[in-house]
Amino acid sequence: MTTPASALPATAFKVLTAQQWTDFERERVFRGAPVDIADGYIHLSTAGQLEATIAKYFAGHTDLMIAEVDLVQLGDAVRWEPARGGDLFPHIYAELPIHAVVSLQKRS
Repeated sequence: MTTPASALPATAFKVLTAQQWTDFERERVFRGAPVDIADGYIHLSTAGQLEATIAKYFAGHTDLMIAEVDLVQLGDAVRWEPARGGDLFPHIYAELPIHAVVSLQKRS
């Protein structure tokens, strides 16, 4: 069973290290963290998935930046695909332009 597009959130979150964010700001585009590059897409999480993502993949990090990404701006580059537990996660099959970031939070 697929989720109707109207039920999917319009924004999602990318967890970045402070250095990744600094590079993103300088280059104006994010090409992906090592795991993203290895998998062939940029991993994002919904608001409801964010804390589990941080706990699983970023435990012990104190320099995190949480970028909220406007998925509508990215159009067809975004695909919703099943991952842990069958939950649908947003994946970006393109570079992420900085203009698609609509908010940023520092997490220490």
